[in-house]
Amino acid sequence: MTTQEKSTYGAEAIKVLEGLTAVRKRPGMYIGDTSTRGLHHLVFEVVDNSVDEAINAYCDKIDVSLHVDNSVTVEDNGRGIPVDEHYSEKGKSAVEVVMTMLHAGGKFDSASYKVAGGLHGVGVSVVNALSEYLEVEVRRDAKVYKQSYARGKPISKLEVVGKTKRSGTKINFRADAEIFETTEFHYDMLARRLRELAFLNAGLKIVFTDERDEFKQEEFFYKGGIVSFVEYLNSNKNVLHKKPIHFSAQRGDVELEIAMQYNDGYGEQVYSYANFINTAEGGTHESGFRSALTRSINAYAQQNNLLKNLKANLTGDDVREGLTAIISVKIQEPQFEGQTKTKLGNSEVKGMVEAIVNENLGTFLEENPPVARKIIGKSVDAARAREAARKARDLTRRKTALESSAMPGKLADCQERDPRYSEIYIVEGDSAGGSAKQGRDRRFQAILPLRGKILNVEKSRFDKMLQNNEIQAIITALGAVVGKDDFDIEKLRYHRVIIMTDADVDGSHIRTLLLTLFYRKMRPLIEQGYLYIAQPPLYRVKKGKKEHYIKDEAGLQDYLLQLATDNIRLEINGKSISGNNLIDLIKRIIRYQDILLKAARRRSRSGGERTARIMDALARTSELPDSLENPSLLERDLKRVVEFLQSEAPDIKPVGWDSPVLDEETNTYKTTFMAADNGTSLEVEVGLELARSAEFEELRRIKNLYDEAGTPPYVLVGQNDRLEANNLYELVETALEQGKKGQEIQRYKGLGEMNPLQLWETTMNPESRTLRQVRIEDAIASDHLFDILMGDNVEPRRDFIRQNALNVNNLDI
Repeated sequence: MTTQEKSTYGAEAIKVLEGLTAVRKRPGMYIGDTSTRGLHHLVFEVVDNSVDEAINAYCDKIDVSLHVDNSVTVEDNGRGIPVDEHYSEKGKSAVEVVMTMLHAGGKFDSASYKVAGGLHGVGVSVVNALSEYLEVEVRRDAKVYKQSYARGKPISKLEVVGKTKRSGTKINFRADAEIFETTEFHYDMLARRLRELAFLNAGLKIVFTDERDEFKQEEFFYKGGIVSFVEYLNSNKNVLHKKPIHFSAQRGDVELEIAMQYNDGYGEQVYSYANFINTAEGGTHESGFRSALTRSINAYAQQNNLLKNLKANLTGDDVREGLTAIISVKIQEPQFEGQTKTKLGNSEVKGMVEAIVNENLGTFLEENPPVARKIIGKSVDAARAREAARKARDLTRRKTALESSAMPGKLADCQERDPRYSEIYIVEGDSAGGSAKQGRDRRFQAILPLRGKILNVEKSRFDKMLQNNEIQAIITALGAVVGKDDFDIEKLRYHRVIIMTDADVDGSHIRTLLLTLFYRKMRPLIEQGYLYIAQPPLYRVKKGKKEHYIKDEAGLQDYLLQLATDNIRLEINGKSISGNNLIDLIKRIIRYQDILLKAARRRSRSGGERTARIMDALARTSELPDSLENPSLLERDLKRVVEFLQSEAPDIKPVGWDSPVLDEETNTYKTTFMAADNGTSLEVEVGLELARSAEFEELRRIKNLYDEAGTPPYVLVGQNDRLEANNLYELVETALEQGKKGQEIQRYKGLGEMNPLQLWETTMNPESRTLRQVRIEDAIASDHLFDILMGDNVEPRRDFIRQNALNVNNLDI
């Protein structure tokens, strides 16, 4: 190091990050990561604060809503965040302190919260720091308070905006796209967690609404608590005893509750929670339960001479086969390992759980001998199967990673021997397998074709599974021993295991069978991020010798628009729009119409395009939300709507509107606008809820496209023709039809439709392919879905098909 370099490192080089700056600088330290998992963690942190109110008996309802702009609203009917000036932070309200300072909150005071989850004062301030904007409303002391923030910094003072008879807190935020890899929330991931919280808090109602696509709303409310949770998890299984075993106890400041029930399946579902936080990696409460369960069942079996045909006691795996259990502890000072709390570390909890389970489970078995014999009989069968599986597993176990002579004959292995640089394609059928073998890069890509469909491991015991030829080939090729506890990830021969099947019904079925195998028997493969699904293109667009591969419908639409705008322009009042400007205009038209229909369906019982015209008139002519502060201004806006409908939509006849009514909570007026169309009554409530909704704000932002497009007819001018459209939606259709001219569009269904070169270019070339990584975002949801799709019971599968039939994107008939 030179003298000059030494001199540059002084006190001025030491940076102090104040407030929430550190959170934005290193978000992963607070929420785990900035991917999908971290994004959803924001919602969970806000919801956890509301749940903490419920835990302490101050709240019994939480509303969670996803909006079209991917913002989120969480509202509860708890006490409301305190609004008075903070005693140590002069000039700041308690709300602002909670929202802008780390380690500030009521959970440090046991008088305010007996138990709490959340990040102990870090959570909501972290959400604020990582949000593009956040708005908090507090209903408390008969008043409504409101404050807004941008990227963690206040942009307004806490002010009184209305009167109320309710109490609670409402937080609306939009995650910052500068921080997160994606701001698109997954409905299922949020729904499963909210359902889980409702199960764990008997009597708490959680209403979850998704306004983004087709309007969806679910209500989660379970009086039975974790007993209902176990019944839900076993709802698609055949249970050994009708009523779950349930007991609870308290030792000092620690409360324990356990519910468990056995089914005739071969897996186990044991989920543990500490202060209603899912401890996915277990901890002292779960280890205490497991050891006590094994000890109690062995003790009862020995006392009643039920193990006479076994050489040794039952193992933990034996007694947990077919078990579904929920373990929930509440503790004042939980010690979690890691910031995101996946493992409980309180050492005193283990012995306490063991003692409670030994006492209560032992008593239950003594008092219910028929149930006890069924459970032990199931465990004994598991022990015998375990021994048979051990022998079968020894036959399939690969000696070393280099003994290729032991590999399946149909495996086309790669030259690379380092697993980090190797990948294997598991391909449906010999035909596609042959194309893949010819098209691959043999240096690092291995191909394993499958003949037909593999065994459904959800319905089969371990030893039977190992006798299946196709599964044997997969196990041998991968090199890692199967089984939840025996799977040795270090012996895995490829660090990319890629499922490649046809885009038809059979291909989807084979992919689901393979996913079942990997999820149930080789889960570490998924947990380590080694499992992928190949994404062959859905379309090929060809004109002359030029061809283009497109992965989905949205991509096809974009491509056709690009082709169309290469050859046409839109002429308006002596000016023309072409190229990227025309593409942008057309995409905004599509976006506007999409949001318009969603808003109409959500806000009117009649829904549909007719109500959408009223919403269109409101967005384009009114001055909402400003006009809601004065009834005469609101009436002026509604007269404009009437004039718009008379000129733009004469088939819709305005009837009028109710007298505007003052909403004291918002200090604004609201009314109901009424119209008629062919005898059908149309009603739209016009108020602050509509004006401040994400849909309406988005419509207002992009309504200037009408000014850009001008008045109809719209003329698209090509090289040899002029095409007219009577409205903007016809303009979109006309442009897309122009893009299709002269193009041969082929939709792929099977991999066999592509030759080796095409398969390489579209699906196997690392430079151009698309792979989807398989992740376990919600283990409970995954277990439940595999039970439905792959289990023995037909009825749940039929219900699933009925509920999701309309969501199918590409139906193969």
